[in-house]
Formats: sequence, structure tokens, C-alpha cells
Amino acid sequence: MAFLTLFQALLILSLAASTLSTRPYKNGLTPYFYDYVCPQALPAIKRVVEGAVQQERRMGASLLRLHFHDCFVNGCDGSILLDSTATIESEKFAAPNNNSARGFEVIDQIKAEVDRVCGRPVVSCADILAITARDSVVALGGPSWKVQLGRRDSTTASRTTANNDIPAPNMDLPALINNFKRQGLKVKDLVALSGAHTIGFAQCFTFRNRTFNDSNINQAFAKNLRSYCPRTGSDSNLASLDPTPARFDTLYYNNLLTQKGLLHSDQALSTGESALELVKSYSYDYEAFWKDFAKSMVRMGNIKPLTGNQGQIRSNCRRVD
Repeated sequence: MAFLTLFQALLILSLAASTLSTRPYKNGLTPYFYDYVCPQALPAIKRVVEGAVQQERRMGASLLRLHFHDCFVNGCDGSILLDSTATIESEKFAAPNNNSARGFEVIDQIKAEVDRVCGRPVVSCADILAITARDSVVALGGPSWKVQLGRRDSTTASRTTANNDIPAPNMDLPALINNFKRQGLKVKDLVALSGAHTIGFAQCFTFRNRTFNDSNINQAFAKNLRSYCPRTGSDSNLASLDPTPARFDTLYYNNLLTQKGLLHSDQALSTGESALELVKSYSYDYEAFWKDFAKSMVRMGNIKPLTGNQGQIRSNCRRVD
């Protein structure tokens, strides 16, 4: 009888722990949102992401960037994916995204595969972006984290907000801090999330002014950049954001300590005491960087999600149903 009582007690504790672990967070999101409605969803997304990154390593950074640029415009609601219509001004043509944001075809492929394995549209495009960002980082050797899920998709987009709220590559540190503060993010989030620039590339027009006019730039580094990013023309020529653009490591922060940040906004992180201390820490402690990056990705992913009856679950990420 005593054994039975003990067994029952353990069972009750186990069920209670399970209930707590699956309870939605205060914003309505939970990592376990699809566990019962479509447990095949996350593995399907991972397979497509891994295939896309294996085919083109640069795609990992592009997919991660889509999530950033989505969340900074009225929250993480998939609005960046909407094409223009008579009533929608697509964010794809905002200055930070035009001829720059990419990976939309991969998102389309993921959406089609997820809807296939789930049997119907149950996974939002906003959640697909959040999961894809995590899986892209992992595919390039970076950390993993539990993605909060349960977002719904917007029925609108805002090119104006995209132009105003997505951080610009020419921002100085006070402007960056204020930009992130408006999203409910702190200096630590700014420095950790900027570490996403440990992968990927930037176009010449985003760093030209820095190479010719900034004083806090390594001169040999600047000279090399000017060789394929002259004062005029070659706007779309690419330069890697750090020496290992297909590996999620800490060399981005090492570069900042030697004045080799590619963008003005990158090097700006070394101009403030609190930000610089974090840069120094992350430059030699990859575990601290990975831990803080993962936490900040979750915080960013929590920016103004649509939940419950808000928005919709699109059947096509490019248009409103």
C-alpha cells in the first residue's frame, strides 16, 4: 500500500511538472505549441533548412536576418513575407530590405512541406521564421534554444515602419541603444544580437562610407575593402561580416577589438563602456556569447506577437487569406 501511495505521489508530481512545462508564457507563447497538433512540424522545418544551408552556406545568415527584420516591424508577425497588393505596401521594398532581404523561396518551400506533413495550415509563417532562424544558426555551428511558439500571422505590412525601425548600418551607439530600447530590448541584447553578424555578408553600399570616412577603422582593412568597394559604383559587391562568414563563432567580436568591424554600426559597439565590456567578454568566451545570444533571440521573438484570435494562419506566406 505504501508503494502504491508513493507511486501515486510521484505520478501526481510528474503530471504537475508536465502541466507547468507546457503552460503558455504570459504572451501566449510556449515551446510546445505544436507538440500535439503537429509534432512533425519542427523536424520538417529543420530538414528543409539544413538542405538549403548545405546547398548555399550564405542562406543561413539570410534566413536569420528575415526573422530580425520581421520582429523589428510591429512585432514578429510574418509581415516581411507579404507581397505588395492594392492595399499592402510590401516591406520587401523598404530600404533595409530592397534587393537585400533574401530566402523567401526557402520559406515558401518550408511552408509547403510543413502544411503537407501536418495535413493543413496549422503552423504560422511568423513561427516558421522564428524556427528557421534557430535552425539556421545551428546548421552553421551555433547554439540552439527552445523557440517560443504560437504566433499568428499579420494581415497587414508597413513599409514606412520598416524604413524607420529596422536598425541602419550607419547608426552610432546611442541611436542603436534607443532603437533597441523601443523594442523593449537592452544593451546586452543589442551586443549579443549584433553577433548575428558573425555569419553572412553585406553589400558595398552599406559600408562604403565607413571605409572612406571613419577614423576608427584599421587602415589595411579599409584599403582592402576599397579595392572592391570604390567611391562610386559596385554597390552590390559583397564583403563578409567577419573572416568566417559560414561559421557561427566569436571572430566578429575579435574584429571589433582591432577596428575591423565591417559596418559603422558594428564598430559602434566598441565606443561605449558597457557595450565594449560585453564585446571583450564575447571575444574570448564563446559559451557566454552563445548563452546570451540564445536568450536575446527568445526576447526578440517575444516582441508583440499576435496570438489567440488575432491575425490568421496564412496558407501562403506571401499573401493574406
